[in-house]
Amino acid sequence: MYLLLVEDDLALGTALLKLLASQYRVDWVRDLASARRHQQAAQYDLLLLDLGLPDGDGVAWLKSLRGAGLDLPVLILSARDALDDRVQGLDTGADDYLVKPFEPDELLARIRVLLRRQAGKAKPVLEAGALHYAPDSQDFFLNGQRLVLPRKEQQLLAVLIQAGDKPVARERLLQQLYGLGNEAESNTLEVHIHALRKAVGKPRIETVRGFGYRLVAL
Repeated sequence: MYLLLVEDDLALGTALLKLLASQYRVDWVRDLASARRHQQAAQYDLLLLDLGLPDGDGVAWLKSLRGAGLDLPVLILSARDALDDRVQGLDTGADDYLVKPFEPDELLARIRVLLRRQAGKAKPVLEAGALHYAPDSQDFFLNGQRLVLPRKEQQLLAVLIQAGDKPVARERLLQQLYGLGNEAESNTLEVHIHALRKAVGKPRIETVRGFGYRLVAL
């Protein structure tokens, strides 16, 4: 699972990153501008959102995300403990609201609840010719046979099939595999693409020169 943590406090953010990274893949940012860039570049499973940020209010950003139709579980983490603040956060579109300071075990429990709830939502099977993907179970099937893929190749193929017939930028694929700000070897993506082509057939993964890759329906 891939989490985006938006928290400007250095000490708290460091502690939360250490706590969460033992169980999840986490990107941590400290302002709204960075949060917007990360959210647009990667596909997260959960957003942990502080409200009082140096360049704006998290509630306003949450409202814009929901207005754009983003269906992403959001857990607000805030020192604002007034009833009106909690009601506003939930009414704006947050799935849960946790007041600081909180116990680490309670945070982890609430994250598990939100991820289970999201996983329980029915998601259609995606198809690209003979290749099928079931988002609920994260299983791939080729010609009716389940594909057993390493985790990185599975993540990579999920991004490609979710893009439909549109090409996906090389940078976007690397961000999805390793998170923003994490440097990878220059040929890392090509190694995964090579392995993926061996698993699904070379013609299914098309190179878009100067841009990235596209999944071809065959």
